[in-house]
Amino acid sequence: MKINNFGVQLINVSEDISGQRISNFLFTYLKDVPESAIYRFLRKGNIRVNKKRVKPEYKLQNNDKLRIPPIQRTKQSHVFNQLNKFTILNADILYEDKSLLILNKPSGTAVHGGSGLNIGLIEYLRALRPTENFLALVHRLDKETSGVLLIAKKRSVLRTLHEQMRAKKIQKEYLALVRGHWKPNVKVISAPLLKYCFSNSRKYVMQINAAGKPSETLFKIEERFRFATLVRASPITGRTHQIRAHAQYAGHPIAFDDRYGDKTFNRKLKSYGITRLFLHAISVRFNYPKNGNIFQIKAPMDLSLHQCLSCLRRSFKEK
Repeated sequence: MKINNFGVQLINVSEDISGQRISNFLFTYLKDVPESAIYRFLRKGNIRVNKKRVKPEYKLQNNDKLRIPPIQRTKQSHVFNQLNKFTILNADILYEDKSLLILNKPSGTAVHGGSGLNIGLIEYLRALRPTENFLALVHRLDKETSGVLLIAKKRSVLRTLHEQMRAKKIQKEYLALVRGHWKPNVKVISAPLLKYCFSNSRKYVMQINAAGKPSETLFKIEERFRFATLVRASPITGRTHQIRAHAQYAGHPIAFDDRYGDKTFNRKLKSYGITRLFLHAISVRFNYPKNGNIFQIKAPMDLSLHQCLSCLRRSFKEK
């Protein structure tokens, strides 16, 4: 692997950069550096503003002095050598214009580099589209979760959508296949989530804990089967693994969840043609940044999820 070593870079923040979160600026400026590495540099204070440490959410100000230390960066050719690991094709684009790119993210594709990955989906897109001045994730999906993923092509669009997220004006809906028969009266789960890291590995889980962050998810029964339920989940807050942790807390873990799941339930489902996490971001609804109109988009499930549901329906009718 060929490496380029860049010296210290000093950037005087101009008016057109002013107001942008430093993390988002760096994601674009350091296109071939994984986002996880950028967060690490900020956390350790390797990247500084006006000779001081800053957090990823710090908003750059006009005439700020940004210092970026020497960073080992892979050549774009190395990034392209990894593109065959990804399944993002033109068919996965649900919608695109000058402001926004919306994908139907496949299961098994990480949205950003890290956890042993040199690049993720966003780095892939930046390498594939070198003429794009700006590409940034509006939100994230777990690696094994599929479905609607919003990517901003303009900083102003990213800022507007983040404002909507903070105001809880972006409505997301997921379909999840869970163990057992979900009770009709369980419509809301409001339980604080706290991140717990295992000392002997890089893995972590979100635990229900009074010291955690407030978290709320709405659940609605979509379809019942012999030993499982298809539910529609609508997260009110946006915590990591929120739907997965809340489903487990309700006593109904999601199929093939490697952190919160049930191995016995998963073994039963293998004969129904599925081996991936059954969690799919089916739709997202928001006010379109350019005109304020209501905009909703849906992402079809992949073949494996459809086949699993078809098998479950046949089995349920044969009961």
